[in-house]
Amino acid sequence: MPTLAIELGAATDYGSHMTAPNDLIEQARAWAAEDPDAQTRAELEALVAAAERGEETDLADRFAGTLEFGTAGLRGALGAGPNRMNRVVVTRAAAGLAAYLRDTGHRGGSVVIGFDARHNSDVFARDTAEIMTGAGFKAFVMPRTLPTPLLAFAIRELGCAAGVMVTASHNPPQDNGYKVYLGDGSQIVPPADSEIAARIAAVGPLAELPRGDAGTVVSEQIVDRYLDTVAGLAEDGPRDLSVVYTPLHGVGGTTVAQVLETAGFDAPHVVEQQEHPDPDFPTVSFPNPEEPGAMDLAMALAADTRADLVVANDPDADRCAVAVPDAHGWRMLRGDEVGALLAHHLLARGHRGTYANSIVSSSLLGKMAAAAGQPHEETLTGFKWIGRVEGLAFGYEEALGYCCDPEHVRDKDGVSALLLVCELAAQAKAEGRGLTDILDDIARVHGLHATDQLSVRFDDLADIPATMDRLRSAPPTTLGGLAVERVEDLSEGSAQLPPTDGLRYSLAEGARVIVRPSGTEPKVKCYLEVVVPVEPGPDGGGVDAARISAAGRLDAITADLRGVAFGQPSGA
Repeated sequence: MPTLAIELGAATDYGSHMTAPNDLIEQARAWAAEDPDAQTRAELEALVAAAERGEETDLADRFAGTLEFGTAGLRGALGAGPNRMNRVVVTRAAAGLAAYLRDTGHRGGSVVIGFDARHNSDVFARDTAEIMTGAGFKAFVMPRTLPTPLLAFAIRELGCAAGVMVTASHNPPQDNGYKVYLGDGSQIVPPADSEIAARIAAVGPLAELPRGDAGTVVSEQIVDRYLDTVAGLAEDGPRDLSVVYTPLHGVGGTTVAQVLETAGFDAPHVVEQQEHPDPDFPTVSFPNPEEPGAMDLAMALAADTRADLVVANDPDADRCAVAVPDAHGWRMLRGDEVGALLAHHLLARGHRGTYANSIVSSSLLGKMAAAAGQPHEETLTGFKWIGRVEGLAFGYEEALGYCCDPEHVRDKDGVSALLLVCELAAQAKAEGRGLTDILDDIARVHGLHATDQLSVRFDDLADIPATMDRLRSAPPTTLGGLAVERVEDLSEGSAQLPPTDGLRYSLAEGARVIVRPSGTEPKVKCYLEVVVPVEPGPDGGGVDAARISAAGRLDAITADLRGVAFGQPSGA
């Protein structure tokens, strides 16, 4: 789905591209005059002074547009101006949300507000609370920096009309963001996003917005109820497991430690350098466990302690990463592999209901659900869609997001997923096995499903729609030596899926490629999957032979995609 630009200025067109320096300077002065934050106001005044002296600044970029709502909500770099995250932007967004709630029958209701440990998260939370109380709503503020899934839990537990989480999840340190949930505990979807955007556009001068008090701080009992609920997901069973854990400088550490202890596990070995929240994320270049190098300290600690398992959260703890030992050391499991393990675990325990995953995730989940007699659904990318699946029992997306307890948290939850992975690993260890053995079992039944990604970054954003148009008008006929048997233009929508900008190529032998623009970065992403039957060994080679064959097929498809879709040489 294309991202939705939110016009943050009512009387002044802050989103216009300005060519006359004097006009740009006047807009910057007008913004600074309205900015309640001394730091960003001074920052903007310094940029104006530099521009007046003829020095080169990034002033034009700060006023070249407005932040947009995409699949990750409102996110951007901290700083002054409408194209940055700051108190003016957040105040207008909060006022627009309040107007939407008032107009949709929630006048006088309550809104719960959470925040992580990033720069200014607590400030943005306080601004949101004051705007909500000023608009006649009850504002509940979480008692401290806490994981995003705890905010999603609190919305339903407290019976709120909406929730706001101030977080940029796994974005770089200079970013912050603003996630909006409605009363069902799920993130906003159309048409709510465009209706909120329209009300943000109608917000007048900040000085005219009524501001109330800073709301009511929620009791720590809400945290305790969440901890007990998550710990209760684990059943009686083996607990002998040596675990290494890292919260990646985020807010998950205390919550995870308490959940594991309540569920009967020994305290994990925590990566000391990454144990405490730090908005600068000093030990990683990018605070995302999927990024190369982010898990190096955790895997080194695992080698030193001879651990059985490595688990990690991203900074707001809504995602869970897993690494396991193999013949060559430690390796990260793909999100699709963790999704299959969690589904296997829940299906074995008799969890009934719909098993769902995003269209860019593996097709394996559908086969596992069918074999267990459970329904399966595919959704668009993002938990705002997965969380709304009727009768959801389990949902996941390949980007390390898992919903294991939709009755209480209708969003991805890296804490509950982490606990269930530990429970499954402990059960496997008691049988003299590991998580990779369970994955091999699944492959023997359903075939080896191997996935990969190809991402291509664009310097010129206009090249992204041009690339998608070219692939629509002249789709490939073969990829990696496999015939393209069906081409689906996802922008047309279907009875199962709303329209979204993407293409799905179904290849021979169960392979698949999905091409879509990123919702958060100037990239086109390609999601690849091949399926290789596992022939019984020794002559058939078993799972290892299937894995080697799958890797070759993925490499061949990737090479063809580089040439066909992006005009790159295969080694680029």
